[in-house]
Amino acid sequence: MDIPKIKYSGRIKEISVAGGAVTVGGETSYPFHLFEGEMPHRPMIAMEVFDSPQDEWPQACLEPFTDVMRSPSAWAKKCVEKFGAEMICLQLAGADPNGLNRAAGELIPAVKEVAASVNVPVIVWGCENDDKDAEVLPKVAESIQDKKIIIGPATDKNYKKVGAACIAYGHTVVASTPIDINLAKQLNILLGDLGVPDSQIIIDLNIGGCTIGYGLEYTYSVMERQKQAALSQQDEKLQFPVLCNFARDVWKKREITLDDEKLGDKKKRGILFEAMTGCMLAIAGADILVMRHPEAVRLLKNMINNLTK
Repeated sequence: MDIPKIKYSGRIKEISVAGGAVTVGGETSYPFHLFEGEMPHRPMIAMEVFDSPQDEWPQACLEPFTDVMRSPSAWAKKCVEKFGAEMICLQLAGADPNGLNRAAGELIPAVKEVAASVNVPVIVWGCENDDKDAEVLPKVAESIQDKKIIIGPATDKNYKKVGAACIAYGHTVVASTPIDINLAKQLNILLGDLGVPDSQIIIDLNIGGCTIGYGLEYTYSVMERQKQAALSQQDEKLQFPVLCNFARDVWKKREITLDDEKLGDKKKRGILFEAMTGCMLAIAGADILVMRHPEAVRLLKNMINNLTK
């Protein structure tokens, strides 16, 4: 029997990161529809590393990293060497004006140490305060010119400074907009007008708190529409790989933090919550997934391996 197939007219751009060492994107069909097109680069999993200890994390998340949490470089090495992280996402939470409010000069040593300690691509993620990120991220970009990294988030409020730094020093920029493909397209156009090459853009649809049980169906539909516009409607400004930075929100959910025997084992609950959310985002079209717990990473990797055989 011949299976009906969709003919796609578009293609997701291939974006090379880490100086060409790794490539993401390149799909010519909907996610995992290998019977209709190509998926030359399987979704990649980045693991979180923070610039400062996260003592308020749930115990399930603290356990794997207790011995390395006070050293970002050791934390990154453990994620790669023991847990199989394919990328590292260094979260600059210490820059947050509502928290430690660290200056760029205090953060740059951790960025350099992490980048030097691993042989996988590094994502440097700001504190998501537009003004502070506009101050910190360009200085980070300048400080690490020798190793090309991925820098984000660039928003409609700070894209000029963050984008200009990525142009000047050859890094890849993550264009972040709040769950709306029209806003995503607009920011990509603005970055292009600024001079950022398409080869240096990855998009973040900013799924935020949209996880299993918390609006995931809306996130899924937005990601699905982005892929439809890119592959079936030849919308070149949406033909970019997608990054989903979701683990932080997963582990804050009420269902994970509740001590309730009726909900089952608390640790297993959190791991499955993260793995299932990652599974849905991968199926929706994520090319890079930022995760936290090693067991959730293992489960998602198995799923991706099974779907790409």
